[in-house]
Amino acid sequence: MKPITVIGFLGSTLDAAKFGPSRWNKWRPTVSICMQEDLRVDRFILLHGSYHRRLAEYVADDIRDVSPETQVVPQLLDFDDAWDFEEVYGKLLDFARGFPFDPDNQDYLVHITTGTHVAQICLFLLTEARYLPGRLLQTQPQRGAPQPIGTWNAIDLDLSRYDSIATRFAEASAESASFLKSGIDTRNAAFNRMIEEIEQVAVRSRAPILLMGPTGAGKSQLARKIYELKKLRHQIGGPFVEVNCATLKGDSAMSALFGHRKGAFTGAAQDRPGLLKSADKGLLFLDEIGELGLDEQAMILRAIEEGRFLPVGADSEAKSEFQLIAGTNRDLVREVAAGRFREDLFARLNLWTFSLPGLADRREDIAPNLDYELERFAEREGTRVAFNKEAREKYLGFAESPVALWKGNFRDLAASITRMATLSPAGRIDSEAVAFETGRLRSLWSTGDAEGDLLDGLLQADQLKGIDPFDRVQLAYVVDVCRQSSSLSAAGRSLFSASRTERRSTNDADRLRKYLGRFDLDWGVVNAR
Repeated sequence: MKPITVIGFLGSTLDAAKFGPSRWNKWRPTVSICMQEDLRVDRFILLHGSYHRRLAEYVADDIRDVSPETQVVPQLLDFDDAWDFEEVYGKLLDFARGFPFDPDNQDYLVHITTGTHVAQICLFLLTEARYLPGRLLQTQPQRGAPQPIGTWNAIDLDLSRYDSIATRFAEASAESASFLKSGIDTRNAAFNRMIEEIEQVAVRSRAPILLMGPTGAGKSQLARKIYELKKLRHQIGGPFVEVNCATLKGDSAMSALFGHRKGAFTGAAQDRPGLLKSADKGLLFLDEIGELGLDEQAMILRAIEEGRFLPVGADSEAKSEFQLIAGTNRDLVREVAAGRFREDLFARLNLWTFSLPGLADRREDIAPNLDYELERFAEREGTRVAFNKEAREKYLGFAESPVALWKGNFRDLAASITRMATLSPAGRIDSEAVAFETGRLRSLWSTGDAEGDLLDGLLQADQLKGIDPFDRVQLAYVVDVCRQSSSLSAAGRSLFSASRTERRSTNDADRLRKYLGRFDLDWGVVNAR
């Protein structure tokens, strides 16, 4: 066994006793450590102040009497205020850094029964951080008749060693992950792993979180669940404030986000705090953050980093401390490259980025979501509806097949279940209702603005409005050919196959590049989507 060194404070009250035989009837924690039959202490580093020097010598003598093999090393450590956390921690940290620890050849026990509560907390923190490379040591008197020995217990800070604690931690973690999934037992392994990681981040960090994924993938629902989880853990006290940035346009965006002062502009009849101020001490969810203008992005960045911002028309800054969750269905890397999203804001958001898969990529989760949506319908409408066996099998056969596009993701599924439940007054969704609904979905997904679908995400709404219908159809066709081609040159050859035969020299790639440039597009952006 390695030699054992104990480090602990002299207990100015607990270790004190009147001189004489009666002192051996009193439990004195520092002396009792060296009286244990199952604990051999080779060295005791006794921390004390100048004022208690005589008591330290007195206790050291008693230790030598009961344990001659123990070397007592007095260590003078004076505090101006033993209850000042900053001073106590700082001086103990200096002691720990200067002490010649040798953990390969020595075992260390850090006694936390004596000393002020501040000193005990500081010893705990320094041991947890491994500045003091040992285990914590607790001592206590035995119940019953007075006797000096008492009991001792060493605490290992590796909590996984304690079965009951490890079990409770595992249960709490599982509950948190289940909480974030709204109680749905997802069957998608990748989604399960992502939710587990989000749970760890949510309860251990206040840094911004970026949720990426298509519209309807559940970003808003997940953000609210993160808020509820943090509130359940008493990590957040303010409200949940949700903002759809796509609805904030022009000058009103600044006022809505950052507030304004009375008279700041025409119509500003009174002060407005703004959404960032409303989220103070809480959680702010900025959905579709990619839709914000560059000026708003700059102010959001400062608000995240410094907790301050300037309301419209104000002379002094407002303060708000909030945790940010941002959502987007855009590829922010490409938005940064195109100059539509600030690189510094993206860098700040990109610490914790999670991409939520669409429903088409989680078809195995459709079955449990059927039951979940029916439960939501029952809570909302006060009427319980269920599938009969044949109808459920038919609906799942359609929903889980490649024929089901699920363009709106979980919103499509929720709307579909709601329609069938509403149109089944007897409380049972039958095969006829399923056939009618699947036909409706096929029709919805087969119609619509084909050009808009192709150009969505490539161009912003205001850009599309500025393009003539003729050019939109042509551009959509070009984009479709690009996505089916392996290279820029191959796409050019396909698009210009007729006219290229009439030219002596051809550079179809350059011709296509210039065409895309008219709409601020390039091959990489078009082909990657």
